[in-house]
Amino acid sequence: MTEEAPEVSVVVPISERHDDIKQLYGLYADELIHMKKRFEFLFILDGDFPIAYNDLHELKNEGNPVRIIRFAKNFGESTALMEGFKQAHGSAILTLASYIQIEPKDLTKVFAAYDQGNDLVITRRYPRKDPLINRIQSYIYHYVVRKVTGASFKDITSGMRLLNKKILSEIVLYGDLHRFIPVLAMQRGIKVKEVNVSQRKEDAQIRLVKPGAYLRRLLDILALFFLVKFTKKPLRFFGVIGSVLFIFGGLITSYLGILRLLGQIGLANRPLLLLGILLMVFGIQLFSVGLVGELIIFSHAKELEDYRIEEIIE
Repeated sequence: MTEEAPEVSVVVPISERHDDIKQLYGLYADELIHMKKRFEFLFILDGDFPIAYNDLHELKNEGNPVRIIRFAKNFGESTALMEGFKQAHGSAILTLASYIQIEPKDLTKVFAAYDQGNDLVITRRYPRKDPLINRIQSYIYHYVVRKVTGASFKDITSGMRLLNKKILSEIVLYGDLHRFIPVLAMQRGIKVKEVNVSQRKEDAQIRLVKPGAYLRRLLDILALFFLVKFTKKPLRFFGVIGSVLFIFGGLITSYLGILRLLGQIGLANRPLLLLGILLMVFGIQLFSVGLVGELIIFSHAKELEDYRIEEIIE
């Protein structure tokens, strides 16, 4: 296993919680051996996880193809994944959650879809075995993501993905954008395939999300909406909103101005007039932000590529 370069690099970020790392390694390593794949495991410890760290050292000392990367503190799962991608030696990269989500036998489905020419294969846990509350949360979350991005994916939060290392230069991750890898890939024209896999019983547990997490996910979706729709067209985003606000403000002030000219009302101490002026000013500011964004994009247009070439035949 170690004499030849691995075909597959298995990247496992440990950022929040984790199951028995030895069990996780054993289950998926045995399946990869059964599939006759040369592989390595990269475990990225995103902070201090002493139990996982000790287990990984034991696996390493037993001669298993395990590599360990430990961050000085928590930097987030996206950063851990990006570092794992950078350090991977295999031409194909398999990502796994740090807890057992999916039946290892379904790796055959994932690799079969990858061998059909797809650059990124993601997994959908179906049928879901989660408690009802978790399924409702997941449905609402994915429904909003589909409406915002136009993507048709049903389970972008599943940790098992198989991707071609060549596409990594086209996907930039930061914050919590690791959840949206398939959406970002789809935006670039990368071939993405979603396959149904069996959910493990260990994954079917009640997971209560703190109220603050809902706000963070909402903000992530809003950020994704801007990245997908308006990265190179900021004026369309800020300009539309600014124009609407300016028009509403203009209508309000025009209405009050006409009434004043007709002598029906005075303009002193009129909160509605202040609202109209405020909307117009705010609209102009947003429009200006869009223009500045357009100037920045224009000046760096030659450095930005929002397309990818599938093939050149000469």
